[in-house]
Amino acid sequence: MRRNRNEITQFLKIKSAENYICPVSKILDFILQSKTIGRPLLAVLIDPGKVTPHRLNQLLGIAMETPPDLIFVGGSTSNASQVPPCVDTIKQSGLKCPVVLFPGHEAQFYPGADALLLLSLISGRNADLLIGKHVLAAQELHASGIEVIPTGYMLVESGKLTSVAYMSQTQPLPRENASLALSTALAGQMLGMKLIYLEAGSGAKWPVPPEMIHSVKSELQVPLIVGGGIDSPEKLGMAIYAGADLVVVGNALETDPGLLTQLMLSMHSYAADDSSI
Repeated sequence: MRRNRNEITQFLKIKSAENYICPVSKILDFILQSKTIGRPLLAVLIDPGKVTPHRLNQLLGIAMETPPDLIFVGGSTSNASQVPPCVDTIKQSGLKCPVVLFPGHEAQFYPGADALLLLSLISGRNADLLIGKHVLAAQELHASGIEVIPTGYMLVESGKLTSVAYMSQTQPLPRENASLALSTALAGQMLGMKLIYLEAGSGAKWPVPPEMIHSVKSELQVPLIVGGGIDSPEKLGMAIYAGADLVVVGNALETDPGLLTQLMLSMHSYAADDSSI
């Protein structure tokens, strides 16, 4: 499909630390508009329970030079007290990327963030993670005025027991069963989820299979997020070419913050390739 080069250039310029800012006021709108013009996004996931202050500052310094599109904050092992100082550090760094909460439980909330992914674990059958924990947090979220984005969260088998699978006490979807993943994603979309998130898990041995990403993307109308096991530009490219609208990278950057530069250079090349279609 041919896209208007001027539209792409105007909406998403090649970013620099001096001029980058999310071009719309709402994070979901930003993701939807990026999907519409076929421009994939990259989010950096920062787990306050795992990253040291030194490593966080190192990563933020690199992000100032090659800014990602979004920063997610949270994780299955972080406690509630660790989230606010992490968000504040990011905000005070001068980095203008929107900060989106990625809560591992209902207490991981801080109104200083720009938005929150309200994750419903639709791949499992744990009632607390489908709706129970959300009920506990609902009034506080509503009163805060923060942008809340309902997100269908789907764990995918990754070759090892990940933290999120252990903490949620749920079985991931079999990685060879793309049809089941598609049915689950469509059910989430029909229930009103605004995003679908295919997750292999932190430190996954294998990322989400491209065949599964492609199968889900082919029938899905809402944006598709893919994360877990992305530790190289090659794996990032496989997820994008399979159909991911937004790719999340976290664990790999905790050990090698410099990888962000390589990933963002790859993202720029995908945007350039897309503009010439």
